[in-house]
Amino acid sequence: MELGIKGKVALVTASSKGIGKAVAEMLAEEGCSIAICSRNKEELIAAAGDIKKKFSIDPVWCVCDLNELKDIETTVESVKKQFGRIDILVNNCGGPKEGNFQNLSDKNWQSAFEQVLLSAVRFCNLIVPDMILREWGRIINITSVAVKQPIDNLMLSNSLRNGLIGFAKSLSNEVAKFNVTVNNVAPGYTLTNRIYDLAVSRSKQAEKSHEDILIEMAKEIPMNRLASPEEIASVVVFLASKQASYITGNTIQVDGGLVKGIY
Repeated sequence: MELGIKGKVALVTASSKGIGKAVAEMLAEEGCSIAICSRNKEELIAAAGDIKKKFSIDPVWCVCDLNELKDIETTVESVKKQFGRIDILVNNCGGPKEGNFQNLSDKNWQSAFEQVLLSAVRFCNLIVPDMILREWGRIINITSVAVKQPIDNLMLSNSLRNGLIGFAKSLSNEVAKFNVTVNNVAPGYTLTNRIYDLAVSRSKQAEKSHEDILIEMAKEIPMNRLASPEEIASVVVFLASKQASYITGNTIQVDGGLVKGIY
């Protein structure tokens, strides 16, 4: 299928590894100009090198702490300076601190709010007006299956990722008439550093190995395995495509059947 996004400019946040990097690589494969950002400069340089080697393009890379407005502004300015515009925005971030209600401080809540919700709002504030003027744009937020089925010990993620999909639904209604779509992708358990860290944390509580915890996670899923980052990325890239022009305001779970509810 021809996705119709060759020559589009895509910014993918938190994209030096994991799902974000897989998304950036798939968009590069479709012929997009790519910008990536992350807090870790060394990992960014390595990711940019991988993209250049695979697709013979030079991605723009920017060191960006998603909790810092100035970093976000600098990132958007750098991408626009290099490419002139941003057509596709993929809002991705690492998971906030683990913990149950009584283990979390006001500082934890504030940090998670800035990381998960406010970072997406800030990027949209800087990018959406130009999308409206050009009457074309794609915004895809990578959230979590927790927005459909809360996960134990992830109070911050369960709470604030749902705030993000509320924001996305509201924004989608405002910008739809300008041919700008806004959607969310909710990954299930995926083989990333985040899942590894969760498995290590659970293993300490359960006095089991993290390998056993990963096996137990897989057993919760009807497909009996965890996803690869590329399986999540493929849905994100489709939502960025010309073919997805009539899909907006939706949250699509990619979870191997993990969520047990109908809706």
